[in-house]
Amino acid sequence: MYQIPAARQRIQETIKRSKFIATVAHAPTAREAKRFIADIRDEFPDASHHCWAYVAGPPGDTARVGMSDDGEPHGTAGKPMLAVLLHSEIGEVAAVLTRYFGGTQLGTGGLVRAYSGCVKNALAGLPITAKQDLLSMGVTFNYSKTATVQQLLKSFNAEIIEAKYQQDVTLEIDLSKNDKDDFIRALTDLTGGKIRIT
Repeated sequence: MYQIPAARQRIQETIKRSKFIATVAHAPTAREAKRFIADIRDEFPDASHHCWAYVAGPPGDTARVGMSDDGEPHGTAGKPMLAVLLHSEIGEVAAVLTRYFGGTQLGTGGLVRAYSGCVKNALAGLPITAKQDLLSMGVTFNYSKTATVQQLLKSFNAEIIEAKYQQDVTLEIDLSKNDKDDFIRALTDLTGGKIRIT
């Protein structure tokens, strides 16, 4: 389980007459991160730059990351933005920094500070939620146990995805991976071992 963005967050800062608009959003996949980046480009088509970075996985995981300086000097925007995201302890997150150039050069150090600082400030107010690591399983049991099994599912916050009522009852459920062993133990006790788990 880890923290992910619960909603989009946007802040705006002016640094030496350049306007920086930082937008941060949930990005569970690289494809969704790229769609979010495209949305921001469409929203601000006249901006000088749309620099971006994303971590489309657990916090600090570098397997599915991306970044772009979008025309800023190499290493002054995407890389510092990605560094902030990787150290934020928030997963599945993307950030786009839209810049309207104000006529004053910031220099490479100034750009790094501006891009990393704006992302930090946007993350500070970001609404977050816990991502549950879910496991899908099938449970088959006798009709007489339906009410007790449903009560157990409720106590484990398990979600019924599909129910089939034939000779026995078969439920496809989603359950937190952390609860798997306790759930199977409780289910086995409840049904006297007369249950099939797939």
